[in-house]
Amino acid sequence: MTGRQDPLVAVTPPAPAPPAAVPPEPVPVPAPEPERERLARAALTRLVEPGNGVIGRWLAGRSAVELLEVLHGDTRHPQLRIDRARRAALRQRLGELDPAADLRRLAAIGGRFLVPDDPEWPSQLTDLGEREPIGLWVVGTGSLRLLALRSVAVVGSRACTEYGAHVAAELAAELAERGWVVCSGAAYGIDAAAHRGALAVGGMTVGVLACGVDVEYPRGNSGLIRRIREQGQLVSEHPPGEHPNRFRFVLRNRVLAALTRGTVVVEAAHRSGALSTARRALELNRHTMGVCGPVTSELSAGVHELIRGGGATLVTRAAEVIELIGAIGADLPPPHRAVPGARDLLAPAAARVLEAIPAGRSGAPADALARRAELPVEQALKQLYELCSLGFVQRAGAYWRIAPGRTGG
Repeated sequence: MTGRQDPLVAVTPPAPAPPAAVPPEPVPVPAPEPERERLARAALTRLVEPGNGVIGRWLAGRSAVELLEVLHGDTRHPQLRIDRARRAALRQRLGELDPAADLRRLAAIGGRFLVPDDPEWPSQLTDLGEREPIGLWVVGTGSLRLLALRSVAVVGSRACTEYGAHVAAELAAELAERGWVVCSGAAYGIDAAAHRGALAVGGMTVGVLACGVDVEYPRGNSGLIRRIREQGQLVSEHPPGEHPNRFRFVLRNRVLAALTRGTVVVEAAHRSGALSTARRALELNRHTMGVCGPVTSELSAGVHELIRGGGATLVTRAAEVIELIGAIGADLPPPHRAVPGARDLLAPAAARVLEAIPAGRSGAPADALARRAELPVEQALKQLYELCSLGFVQRAGAYWRIAPGRTGG
């Protein structure tokens, strides 16, 4: 056999190495369901105004995630009754929203966004029914739920009088010293006075805003709002950067009324916005109270009408407020007691003799005083000497007269 290779036998070259495996594209991991719901609710706070009944009815039984999916699509849902034009406008705005950026913006100033499933969510807000907030943007220390358990709203006119500002500040300070959280709207006038009163004694105060918690409005209260953020809490239904308007103040009042145990109106004219907070409190079966002002003041006319109509209980001090909103039997105020005068402590016989002494410097003899007091002379004389020892009368010869400085007994 020769060494020649058989031409029919092909020499197979080595198989080429398989190409390197290309790693697959990473599949995005969806956010956990609770965080998806938080993002969806954050988006809704920028998409719709607070207190929207249509949205509230949906969220009572379905998730915000599902709601956004329905709004994104073209299919109408039988339980989401929004007309075509409104739906188109919402769909257009949806593409512009970035709730994750809003949450980061809030976190940068130490805030958080609360939703109803959070442990910090105040359960009393469910009393608002379909008008319950979609979520709350909060900045400040402490648990909002725990703070709200022992809180009271102090509200009133923006253009308040010196009397109103003084009463609001004193009332708030006394409430704070008794461990109560003072809530208000951080506006001019009574709101600002109430916040300052609580802060002045190192108390806790909560500002419920009609704008984003990062917006210092009104500008004149910027310093006060910063102090509330540092020492208390700022709360809003509106996302960061949102500015207030007239309707948002009215919508804000329902949250202020629902969040607290009761509402005190210090000063309010007939058309004051503070009265809307009082009316909301009444609708929610919260205690509603009013502080009486001068009957000649137009700024107190609304409060007086509220009290006269039975819509509010008259209060004059913090102890009376706490008696209404505090624990039954545990927060009773001390009873009012008039301090008795020295004459009120006299025995009946001594009081009769003292009453018988005529006014003026002349006085009267003991027998004449005995006849007037209808007492024996000996007993009248005994009472006169006791009255002399107490400094009520003095003797001048046979006459007894009222001591100087004791005119009128």
